[in-house]
Amino acid sequence: MYLNSIKSAAGSKKNKLRVGRGMGSGIGKTCGRGHKGQKSRAGGFHKVGFEGGQMPIQRRLPKRGFSTIKELNTCELKLSDLIDCSDQEINLQLLKKLKLISNKVQKVKILNSGTLDKKIQIKGILVTNSAKKTIESHGGSIT
Repeated sequence: MYLNSIKSAAGSKKNKLRVGRGMGSGIGKTCGRGHKGQKSRAGGFHKVGFEGGQMPIQRRLPKRGFSTIKELNTCELKLSDLIDCSDQEINLQLLKKLKLISNKVQKVKILNSGTLDKKIQIKGILVTNSAKKTIESHGGSIT
């Protein structure tokens, strides 16, 4: 086998279709564009979504939903997430240092989910009522 003898398989490559080359070619005269109208003309183009000057549908319909900026600044933690830092007083700076929350977070609330088997001390963080009972039942404190 030589490089100069390699040929592509029969029928694998189609010849380029040349339009506008007489009626006998099958694609002469209108060249597959049909008769008249903007799309048949040279340069007949309109932008996607253009409806002839009428207000387009993407502008007629309202935007959906709303994202509040509070979502970026608040975070919820489980009691089970705090077991690793049970020997220290837990505050916002410690949670950021341990990468439990991102640096953008300004408010944290601790939820009563997961298990707690050690006492923990919490300072300056919101806690749900059920989580507060669980923490205090294990000898922890909230300030």
